[in-house]
Amino acid sequence: MTVNIEIICIGNELLIGKVKDTNAHYLAKQATQLGANVTRVTVIQDIIEEIANAANEAIARKPQFIITTGGLGPTFDDKTLQGIAKALNRKLEVNPKALEVVNQKTLEYAKKRGLPTEIELTPPRVKMATLPEGTEVVNNPVGTAPGVRVAVWGTVLFSLPGVPVETEAIFDETIAPLIKQAVGSGVFCERSIFADNIFESRLAPLIDKVMSDNQGVYIKSHPIRTENKPHVELHLTISESQEHNPAEKLLKSAKELTCLIEAAGGSVTIAS
Repeated sequence: MTVNIEIICIGNELLIGKVKDTNAHYLAKQATQLGANVTRVTVIQDIIEEIANAANEAIARKPQFIITTGGLGPTFDDKTLQGIAKALNRKLEVNPKALEVVNQKTLEYAKKRGLPTEIELTPPRVKMATLPEGTEVVNNPVGTAPGVRVAVWGTVLFSLPGVPVETEAIFDETIAPLIKQAVGSGVFCERSIFADNIFESRLAPLIDKVMSDNQGVYIKSHPIRTENKPHVELHLTISESQEHNPAEKLLKSAKELTCLIEAAGGSVTIAS
């Protein structure tokens, strides 16, 4: 079964180029390696209506998973959960479990740094524990703000903090096992070959032929800048059930493409 995933990255800092969006790269790569199909990555502003619209549009496409990153912190511009609440038409409420998590994490932080351990539940801290009603708290192994999970109309939506180390830790601990379970026997296979002395425009019909001959195999060409001659990486991928021997299908495709390139006057190097 194909498991579709959408990723929504939230933050003005991403859109103005202040911060590089490493979260989308990490999540897409890891989900793909697990055998899932990432169908869309969306980047939006810290605006409640924008968040709600993006969430509703993604839900309407019915992916198995939606992952949002960013906007769960204590500051005024952290509006993701407000947007999710609006999308789901649910109230925001202080979640007792989330409040306990925030309190405990803050206490641990203070102890490690020799700070006073009389923790005041300030409005910004309570804000991190204010979730849309009916949602679940997701453990954050390395940060204060908990993640959030909610199932809606056949889709499981996760909201993760935007700090990359926290995004990655929550994904690895909680989301990755669920994706792998949903994918079942599906696997992702990839391999690269490098073509020299042949231009990308000449490779295009050869790629089309190999993809036509080998259903399910996707080939993407990546020209690599060199001073004197064309040098192109050809990246072959397939996501398929293990029972269909996807690795063998990929190897067959690579061999066919190699033969076509050499017949056209090019040379090929197989990536190790």
